[in-house]
Amino acid sequence: MNWDDARVLLALGRELTLRRAARVLRVDQATVGRRIAAMETDLGSTLFLRTPAGYQLTSVGEMAFEMAGKMEQAALELTRRTRGMDNELAGEVRISTTDSLACDFVIPALKALHLEHPDISIVLNSTSEVVNLSRRETDIAIRNQRPDNPDLILRKLAQWPMGLFAAREYLERHGVPEPGTGFKGHDLVMYEPYWRDRPQPTLLDEPMDQARVVMAVNSSLMVRRSIAQGLGISEIPIEMGLRDGLERIWPSRTASKPYEVWMVTHKDLRHTARLRRVMDHLATSFADTSGQANPAFE
Repeated sequence: MNWDDARVLLALGRELTLRRAARVLRVDQATVGRRIAAMETDLGSTLFLRTPAGYQLTSVGEMAFEMAGKMEQAALELTRRTRGMDNELAGEVRISTTDSLACDFVIPALKALHLEHPDISIVLNSTSEVVNLSRRETDIAIRNQRPDNPDLILRKLAQWPMGLFAAREYLERHGVPEPGTGFKGHDLVMYEPYWRDRPQPTLLDEPMDQARVVMAVNSSLMVRRSIAQGLGISEIPIEMGLRDGLERIWPSRTASKPYEVWMVTHKDLRHTARLRRVMDHLATSFADTSGQANPAFE
């Protein structure tokens, strides 16, 4: 089995459907199906069972999947180590972050980078999902959770207190909520993953059981835009609320847990010249905020 076949096997073994595997591999479904059928013919063994729940690995398929995983790790280590020795200020760098951080901080940093180093090209992926740096899904991740993988190095770019915000027009219509009332009579905009994952969600550590959730979104930027349109109240970093010109509610209060921003890369890539230059520009962009940036990697 060659590496190209191993990639197809791994994708289908992880994703379980031709459609999702094809999306990961950036090919069409028919290509994935043909490659799997060809592998099974060449090996003389059935690798997958076709079930209503998707493609399930057979015992032979599980063994092949395990070996393909070892091939993947070797290939990724080879790539990381060779990229880590690159001293050229040219080539591609992939960044993953949220849409909100991308608009306010990453894109302005990349503008300054391009003016200084036009031969460095950027692939920017805006997503709220956590990407896997060990599998080279990205080179640099900017996220709001600190990872604990020992193969990663990280740097805190900012730490912002969380505040409660609304648009002026919303407050003119509904007034300011009273503490201790569960936001009775008020409309809320919620970050959907947070709202669904907690049995008793709160805003600024205040119960919200008497409120009406008028919109739930899966993007921090959409939360901010929804507040700005007067749809309701929500909790966002104070830095973001001030940037958007929103009205702060209960200005003497902040959430018990701040919003942290971490920049993460794999340890094998930290000395790559173009990555270092990109990370320096990103750190500078965040350093101009009220957040507490860490000047060095941990």
